[in-house]
Amino acid sequence: MIPSEADLQLLFARLNYRFFNGECPDCRIAYNARFSNAAGRITYTGHPLLIELSPKHFQKYPQALEETLLHEMIHAWCFAKYRDTGHGARFKRKMRECGLTSIYHDLGNVRPFNESSKRYILRCEQCAFEVLRRKKPGKPASCPRCDKRRFNPNFPLTIYEITGLEPVGTTVDGLRAAHRGER
Repeated sequence: MIPSEADLQLLFARLNYRFFNGECPDCRIAYNARFSNAAGRITYTGHPLLIELSPKHFQKYPQALEETLLHEMIHAWCFAKYRDTGHGARFKRKMRECGLTSIYHDLGNVRPFNESSKRYILRCEQCAFEVLRRKKPGKPASCPRCDKRRFNPNFPLTIYEITGLEPVGTTVDGLRAAHRGER
């Protein structure tokens, strides 16, 4: 079981005093269930800063939670002290001081918790512009390619719902067929 967000805030406070002498700026720690390829990230806008962690990764790899939080805290500390947001020399120096050996740890990819079975395609019937959406649009939309204004009822987008998902091959299969001149 992963810790609650309140427990994450306590862990943040302990790590802050242990590794940063209390100098890491206030951060709100939250889980983000949409993460599937990242264990964590920091958002520098707003106050307090926001550190988001993937609950899916830490259900599978609970031992990596503290290291990931510490990694994001180093980003927060570098930003507060130096306005530095990357994995540069300051970040790596502080990382080594904290006992971390690599800026990356491979936790693999995990499937989303709430993978949507419905998808929508919005298509302009005049120019064939298409865009994929997870949710059905709640308000009228028009083609941004046919008219760059906010909304033009002369260029509506038709909504198509994708109701099934069947594999038809892989990208490698498509490449092989293309090389053989097939379609």
